[in-house]
Amino acid sequence: MKFFLRKLLLSTIFLGFLTLIVMLALHNSRPVDAQTGPGAPAAQGRLIGQVMDTKGPVAGATVKVQLTSITDTSDEDGSFVLAGLVSGETFTVTAWAPGHYIAWTTGVADGEPISLTLEAYYVSDNHAYEWFSEDGIEGSASCGSCHPSYGEWKQSAHGTAASNPRFLGMYMGTDMDGNRSPDPIRNNLGITQPPDLTKPYYGPGFLLDNPNRTGNCATCHTPVAGKISNAQNCGWSGCHASTTSGYAGPNILDPGVSPIQLTGDAAEGISCEFCHKTEKVYINSKTGLPFEDSPGILSMRLLRPEAGHDLFFGTLDDVVRPELAAARDAYLPAMRESSFCAGCHYGVMGGVVGNMQVTGGVLVYSSYSEWLDSPYSDPETGKSCQDCHMPAADYKYAAFPAKGGPVRPEGQVHSHAMPGGYDEELLQNALSLSANARMVGGRLWVTVDVTNDQAGHDVPTDSPLRHVILLVEATDAADQKLVWRSGGRLPAWAGEYEGEPGRIFAKTLRDDWTGEMPTGAIWRPVTIASDTRIPALSTRRSSFSFAPPDAGISNIRVRLIYRRAWPDLSEWKGWNDPDILMEETTLTYP
Repeated sequence: MKFFLRKLLLSTIFLGFLTLIVMLALHNSRPVDAQTGPGAPAAQGRLIGQVMDTKGPVAGATVKVQLTSITDTSDEDGSFVLAGLVSGETFTVTAWAPGHYIAWTTGVADGEPISLTLEAYYVSDNHAYEWFSEDGIEGSASCGSCHPSYGEWKQSAHGTAASNPRFLGMYMGTDMDGNRSPDPIRNNLGITQPPDLTKPYYGPGFLLDNPNRTGNCATCHTPVAGKISNAQNCGWSGCHASTTSGYAGPNILDPGVSPIQLTGDAAEGISCEFCHKTEKVYINSKTGLPFEDSPGILSMRLLRPEAGHDLFFGTLDDVVRPELAAARDAYLPAMRESSFCAGCHYGVMGGVVGNMQVTGGVLVYSSYSEWLDSPYSDPETGKSCQDCHMPAADYKYAAFPAKGGPVRPEGQVHSHAMPGGYDEELLQNALSLSANARMVGGRLWVTVDVTNDQAGHDVPTDSPLRHVILLVEATDAADQKLVWRSGGRLPAWAGEYEGEPGRIFAKTLRDDWTGEMPTGAIWRPVTIASDTRIPALSTRRSSFSFAPPDAGISNIRVRLIYRRAWPDLSEWKGWNDPDILMEETTLTYP
């Protein structure tokens, strides 16, 4: 009997040893990418190991040597091979799989097998979460002690979303000095009428029309200002009047989230942590777009932690933080996709909510749907929003080297300045302009082509206050204007350019209550009167004719001018943003 047991034990050990040899042999036979560069022929070392979690081996995990392109995907048994290493050297190895924190360890090439254990992150959301602070520094400023991107974010449109004076003025009905427009004139049905411009007027405002409601502006501009669940559509949308909420009693009907008079974390706009705790954006599978009744935070799945937990999503899958007792970092490929931006850059205003859809609403903010309809959305040849608005940063470390941040390969660290409608260089690169002149039928004809060859959406996009003016000027040798004969002329709301030969590229809204056009009062019922903007990779051609000069030459000047609002609204609000010259060309005929 003892002899039998001894023989059985020896057989078991032998079989186990044979299994290990077979597994190693299989790994050694797996093809790996050839390594190139100085010293490559000598780099023939390998690191082998296994990825596990609490349930056992993990298949499909991404395993890599940190800061390199040396990577492998774990097999069904969790095993992996990292090849092309210098034998005997020590390397940091990371592992990640969807739904898990990034795990890491160190190993020696051609040394002992290593093991990485993945920990699943929590999948609940604590909407009462107090936003991150560290070392006595609150909010996003606490990120700035380690991350160089904080300074860029702070000056960006995201970092100033809560303090943007143009947004606040349109919300409150005030100008830059805090002067408030009078209460609207209403008819016997309570509908707002055109303002009396013989009296002081400082432009429209949401609160002027809706003094007892908060509206849904906070869903995009100040999403960290509310401690209510972002699954509570009525609360974030400000559906209930404050009087109704008051009568209902506390914790029954939430009055909504106001974007004004905020302090601390709430006043940070779209904070660092808000984006880095967003796991996904919900997209309607039927339309490929966000649900129309769920703007901003309502379209997002956030994972805000309970006490004792934390989580930060990012675009790096090999983050290592040895100073932390518990993992906090997770890789999120969705942060590289345009759909991650969709919740706030696709907005239907007005209409009636029913069966998870908005009927009768007007698509006011449409950057995402414009991108989706463009060639840029082609997954093989296109570009994402992030490719243009979060390009590679000038620096190569996600955290300052003094804080342990390693220098990363080119293109891994991205700028958080997020240039947009306030960035002059970006605007001047968005469009191209060409023009030619010829004499036909006794008239001087000027043909102008404006091409959107750089923007992945319409130009201009998002805010309907924005517009681009095409201005065509033709003069004789004495600098006297030639007589206009045909072609478009600029409307009254072009200000000092009224009546000049040209064209406006804009989404022009008409107020269904007051008849005003254009209007920026997008919270009222509005109609798109015209949309002459230029889609991505499209050209708009315009032709103008002039009486030729009596003698000599004709000088032609063609300009594209970007404005953030039309002159009347800018004057009411006290906005003094200068016009931006996007493109200019001059011609001489003959």
